[in-house]
Amino acid sequence: MNLLWLQSGGCGGCTMSLLCAEAPDLPTTLAAAGIDILWHPSLSEATGDEALNLLERAADGRLELDLLCIEGAMLRGPGGSGRFHLLAGSGRPVIDWVRRLAVRARHTLAIGTCAAFGGVSAGGTNPTEACGLQFEGTHAGGLLGEDYRARGGLPVINVAGCPTHPNWVTETLQALALGELDAAGLDVYQRPLLFADQLVHHGCPRNEYYEFKASAEQPSQLGCLMEHLGCLGTQAHGDCNIRLWNGEGSCTRGGYACINCTAPEFEEPGHAFQRTPKVAGIPIGLPTDMPRAWFVALASLSKAATPERLRRNAVADHVAVAPTVRKPKAR
Repeated sequence: MNLLWLQSGGCGGCTMSLLCAEAPDLPTTLAAAGIDILWHPSLSEATGDEALNLLERAADGRLELDLLCIEGAMLRGPGGSGRFHLLAGSGRPVIDWVRRLAVRARHTLAIGTCAAFGGVSAGGTNPTEACGLQFEGTHAGGLLGEDYRARGGLPVINVAGCPTHPNWVTETLQALALGELDAAGLDVYQRPLLFADQLVHHGCPRNEYYEFKASAEQPSQLGCLMEHLGCLGTQAHGDCNIRLWNGEGSCTRGGYACINCTAPEFEEPGHAFQRTPKVAGIPIGLPTDMPRAWFVALASLSKAATPERLRRNAVADHVAVAPTVRKPKAR
């Protein structure tokens, strides 16, 4: 399968993340799935007229295009003209190229939250009129329209994340190459269930603190980050604490609250990222699937039962009290 990758409005962070793919590395992974890179702005040698000629042949249908990957938001400004972002050397807006290529693609993928929903590029007053390929925030539509379907029959596949995990990209591409991804494998925001059917909360090393509502009060402390420091891991869709970055890291493992970066409109939560908004002392953003009354009852019971070890460690930057060593029962 032929893969073409374009970058639009954004930081290029998803490509930087993708280059960290390992076990195996990116070229080996793609080759094993029978995927050839026609062109990628960071990985391909072709530039200038050579690259533009390749894009033109793909847009005209003279070159088979199986996988169209778009990274970065679609910049429609000013006034829908797209003239804020021209493809270098072509004199034509990137959004025009994307529309032409999307018609030819067997599968179209939005790589990262900017390409999927607008993301950080669409924040604030959004002077560039940034949007996603098939969503504008939570609203279906975007650049290609709600009814868009690629030649393979699927809508835009939103491999969201800021940045997206390299394995989310490679495994989605592999699934498409093997014919193993269909509409049933996408959630309501068209994110692949291979990562979107998990919560960041799953596998979080702070889960014991969460269970007893033993909360950190300041950055660098060991306790749960939900109650005071804005963590949205109990609501965020992603397997970040199960499928670690570089085999070791995640936001919460590094001491940072999850900001739900795989979700539309995460960039403007309405409050500071590392502060938990509350009403009558109860966090507004409750865990997914938990009624408010249940959460209040559970939190009260949990706090009353918090072991002294967790209570003290939660507000320390190191393990102040180690778990008790119990002798095994005599045989």
